[in-house]
Amino acid sequence: METTNPDAGTQLTIARSGVISGQAEAVAADEGIAAENVREALAAGRIVIPANHHHANLKPVGIGEGLTVKVNVNLGRSQTESCLTEEVDKVDIAIRHGADAVMDLSTGPDLDEIRQAVLDACPIPVGTVPIYQALSEVDDVIDLSVDDFLDVVRRQAEQGVDFMTLHAGILKAHLGLTADRFTGIVSRGGALMARWMEHHDRENPYFEYFDRVLDIAKEHDVTLSLGDGLRPGCLHDASDAAQFAELGTLGDLTQRAWDGGVQVMIEGPGHVPFNQITDNVRRQKEVCHGAPFYVLGPLVTDIAPGYDHITGAIGATVAAVAGADFLCYVTPKEHLGLPDADDVREGLIAFKIAAHAADVARGLPGAQDRDDEMARARYDFDWNRQFDLALDPDRARQYHDETLPESRYRESHYCSMCGPKFCPMKVTRELQGKGVEDRC
Repeated sequence: METTNPDAGTQLTIARSGVISGQAEAVAADEGIAAENVREALAAGRIVIPANHHHANLKPVGIGEGLTVKVNVNLGRSQTESCLTEEVDKVDIAIRHGADAVMDLSTGPDLDEIRQAVLDACPIPVGTVPIYQALSEVDDVIDLSVDDFLDVVRRQAEQGVDFMTLHAGILKAHLGLTADRFTGIVSRGGALMARWMEHHDRENPYFEYFDRVLDIAKEHDVTLSLGDGLRPGCLHDASDAAQFAELGTLGDLTQRAWDGGVQVMIEGPGHVPFNQITDNVRRQKEVCHGAPFYVLGPLVTDIAPGYDHITGAIGATVAAVAGADFLCYVTPKEHLGLPDADDVREGLIAFKIAAHAADVARGLPGAQDRDDEMARARYDFDWNRQFDLALDPDRARQYHDETLPESRYRESHYCSMCGPKFCPMKVTRELQGKGVEDRC
């Protein structure tokens, strides 16, 4: 099967040539690579730069082949918890700790207001799931018309949303394939589409009217993130017929998006046994012609509620090493409740670790430079430099100072683990004659 489509790539370039050129230059400068490499992969569909031209304060971010692995943060007001101020605070935390994109998954009231506040606060791409707002405006998803589905897509595009998750690949023919699953359909968007199709005995409107979706996306420079409505919600359901049937449809839609001059990435499974992750990533890349892959997790076990940011980060590292391009973080509250600000921080840092570990493993130029700098700072007992290099400087400083709180200990040749007599690096420096006279 082909991994690129030159014809579709040419159409992408022609449709957005001026915008693409400037965005490619900015992404290339950030990544430290040649702009021509970014332009070629962008035109071929192997890189996306989600950048709605209405999002005025946006700094372009590239996702895909040859680029560093990116991390997305989900946030948003629910119908029972949080307020606008709390969600904007989460945006600030996400940006401060290095998020590459944010998805507003709000389902509660005042969705336009919340989304605008998120867009105004975000210099990074903002994504949404339009069906959430469509449902918020009716009593039941079955009350939605085809025009209702599409009108929300247009309204959010006009507001400035950079990428949208549309569950266009789940079809009527796929629904029976979930019968033997332990957890059925766990995607909110996927379940809502299934209910609508079953009630109306009609095909998925995002699929049936995909050309109208493409017209909106092209007009406003919206990147489509084709959702995996039949993703597995537990290890038992992973890599089953339902998941792969939908993936085949997503491959067809990828081609149609390219033919329509629209950027597209593909979303991937949420719960996958460790040993199946690499094959899942490779299969997606093949079926979807090399389009960027956006994975939730994957979670490698189902028995760690409260720690799913860890189970997810383990799976995310494997997926990214295998070729996944974009990681959707998981917080400690996954499966349990709406994450608060601390959960956002914990989840994001866990997935930044996964993304960075994958960049190093993939051999990206310069990926290990920061690790090497950290090693030197540790050997020199340069505590402030260590804090500056850390993915979470505040946490590193906090943990050090909890046991050696006085400022003079920032000059010490030991931490509270080994103390002044047992530090192996201090002993080694003495053996090397580099001098380690205690400065305390």
